[in-house]
Amino acid sequence: MDELRILNEAKVPGALDTLDDRILAALSSRQREASAMQRMLALAAFVSLGGGFVVGSAAVPPAVAASPITPLIPPSPLAPATIVGAR
Repeated sequence: MDELRILNEAKVPGALDTLDDRILAALSSRQREASAMQRMLALAAFVSLGGGFVVGSAAVPPAVAASPITPLIPPSPLAPATIVGAR
């Protein structure tokens, strides 16, 4: 019981009065930084996608026929192209 009386009579440090203000200021600062980071990421995504679209549209290579995946294996006689007679 004496411990509680001693704690009640003790002076409160001055820094404790401003603790809430410092914490709220730090939280608002972090929120501003987070929203700025989201805007920067959105801008980076937009620039990346736009740049890819422009480069992909500007430099179109000539079309080349694809080679078969397995050139050493003959086509299967049961393949749909051979059944219909598309050869």
